[in-house]
Amino acid sequence: MKDYYKILGVSENATQEEIKQAYKKLAMKYHPDRNPGDKQAEEKFKEINEAYSVLSDPEKRKQYDQLRKFGVGAGTGGFQGGFNFEDLFSGFGTGFGEGFNFRVGDSFLEDLLNQFFDRGEFFRRSRRGAVRGEDINIDVEIPFSTAIHGGEIYVDVPKKEVCNVCGGTGAKPGAKISTCPVCGGTGTVSDVRGMFAFSRPCPRCYGRGKIISEVCYNCGGTGQVSTVKKIKIKIPAGIDTGTTLRIRGEGEPGINGGANGDLYVHIKVQDDKFFKRKGNDIYVEIPINIAQAILGSKMRIKTIYGNKVELTIPPGTQNGTTFRLRGLGVITDGFVGDMYVTVKVEIPEKINERQRKLIEEFAKEGNLKY
Repeated sequence: MKDYYKILGVSENATQEEIKQAYKKLAMKYHPDRNPGDKQAEEKFKEINEAYSVLSDPEKRKQYDQLRKFGVGAGTGGFQGGFNFEDLFSGFGTGFGEGFNFRVGDSFLEDLLNQFFDRGEFFRRSRRGAVRGEDINIDVEIPFSTAIHGGEIYVDVPKKEVCNVCGGTGAKPGAKISTCPVCGGTGTVSDVRGMFAFSRPCPRCYGRGKIISEVCYNCGGTGQVSTVKKIKIKIPAGIDTGTTLRIRGEGEPGINGGANGDLYVHIKVQDDKFFKRKGNDIYVEIPINIAQAILGSKMRIKTIYGNKVELTIPPGTQNGTTFRLRGLGVITDGFVGDMYVTVKVEIPEKINERQRKLIEEFAKEGNLKY
């Protein structure tokens, strides 16, 4: 059994990020386009992809560690029968990560292979057919007022873009690009072994159908570069925390002419010091003094739309009384919420002697105990 940790140059306790970084470094070093005609580099590159396809997947890494430590058949529900994985696959001459495409009447064997061995990022990306770009997910926090009124914001999105030097070909400007002599430009080669017919990415051009004499210095032959793009996002009025906006075509770029992925923006609305929102309804608290509570009053209350409305406080209003102002809540999709105003009666902490005597007289006349 091959030692995938040794192949990638990492320890058995390496984190997923350490494995990923080691893979990127080695894949760049041994990439066939950087080592044209070097068979050793080509085999090394295959080994690197094979190792990464297993160690980058937590479940497959766990199974591999069990097999590596205890041998085949280890662990509950593990493989039984005492065969060796390399012996099983050696007859196909493709390695674990090269993406079988069996045509045997049903997909049992392919499903079995896929369950344990990822076909590898490089081989997925190098299929000749168009591949849709991956989606991007970001979290964005917006001001309360923007959520109420709507508007536009700009966000910085880390993503990949088509290389502006090679135009996505992966070739250095002026470099020779020729049709692969092995696959004839199809990107795949076919073979028949016993009862199985299968195809796999071409080992010479790695599924691209083209041979590049010199790789692009800007993207290293991948055809894509990492960048941060500033994207304008339109915020609809009335949006709330938990809403996800989909921006079509602003995800990762497609491969081989495939469509771009989408950008998903997950919204969180900042809290406001005065307004509290529950669904489409708005809640506020306002202070009033004893005189306003006892005698009644009229007050001007600010709404979420910036204007002010008059609220009548009737005589004898108790602390904690809530008033409902219809139609002054959030408007979304034709639904209009209400505004709820709760009054908090403030009691003065200090009073002078004259005020005390007046309150005592008031208490006596009203037969109030104190």
